[in-house]
Amino acid sequence: MDGEWFGYAAATLTTVAFVPQALKTIRSRDTHSLSLGMYVVFTVGIGFWLAYGIHLGSWPMIACNTLTLGLAGTILAMKLRYG
Repeated sequence: MDGEWFGYAAATLTTVAFVPQALKTIRSRDTHSLSLGMYVVFTVGIGFWLAYGIHLGSWPMIACNTLTLGLAGTILAMKLRYG
């Protein structure tokens, strides 16, 4: 098995794991129990992972971090708006 498949599997699993929380938060707009500091750090971290993936030309990192950054950014924006 080519090592790149490990990247695809890891990127897919970590992104898919984040989707239920993102959907629940987007639907309910309830962000009171979410840590603002955690989402700021997490979103910035995902942005750096995306930049690193672009630097490496790694499509698993680029695709999944783009999706995760969009979801995390949406939740962060909702946290800032709804508290």
